[in-house]
Amino acid sequence: MENNTSFGRLGAAFLIGLGLTLGGFFPGYYYYQAKMNANSVSVKGLAEMDVKADLAVWDIKYTVTNNDLTTAGARMAEQKKIILDYLTEKGFSHKEINIGRLETNDLMTNPYRDQNISSRYILNQTITVRSQQVDKIEEAVSTIGSLIDKGVIFDSQSYGSPVAYLFTGLNDIKPRMLQEATQNARKAADEFAKSSNSKVGKIKRASQGVFSILPRVQTPGAMESAQIDKQVRVVSTIEYWLE
Repeated sequence: MENNTSFGRLGAAFLIGLGLTLGGFFPGYYYYQAKMNANSVSVKGLAEMDVKADLAVWDIKYTVTNNDLTTAGARMAEQKKIILDYLTEKGFSHKEINIGRLETNDLMTNPYRDQNISSRYILNQTITVRSQQVDKIEEAVSTIGSLIDKGVIFDSQSYGSPVAYLFTGLNDIKPRMLQEATQNARKAADEFAKSSNSKVGKIKRASQGVFSILPRVQTPGAMESAQIDKQVRVVSTIEYWLE
């Protein structure tokens, strides 16, 4: 009976000792890992590049009002010819010009119409120029007001800001900009390492960041699509091990 009791005491002591050993090992292990994981620095690298739009989309919307639909249609045809002749003069090909559908609005079909209608029909049509000749687009936009003297009536909304200047070459410059952003991040990490008497090691993790296209001249309310000259920006976040 005493032997069994002694054996039981020895077994309990062994288990307690094993538990204490393991209890000391695992907290120590995780503390070591935590210290290693904390021994890193996270920095951001900025890269910027000035670019120029390589595609322009220009919507030219014109309108006619008249009490007679046939007369209004004939006038629309005249305006369309004037605009197309103008675009041809400016050097745009037929492939770059698309004529949208003719929209007709009969005010008499509106149950809430004004009883004193001066012009029953309102006709609208949009001619879209899609071209890589962005400089020609800019020049043509600046002088299209001359067509008003020829009787063309432009829609007020499309006449105010009718062109979208686009940059489509983002994929071509991404590798170069990411390389620059990574280099700038490394420089920032090196400066941090100097101040902490450390040495920058391998990359622990990296986030490419989002590419953004901004107007080069950033004024309040400036729209990127309204400017030919743009700025592409990316900020990469990189975490380095410190040795």
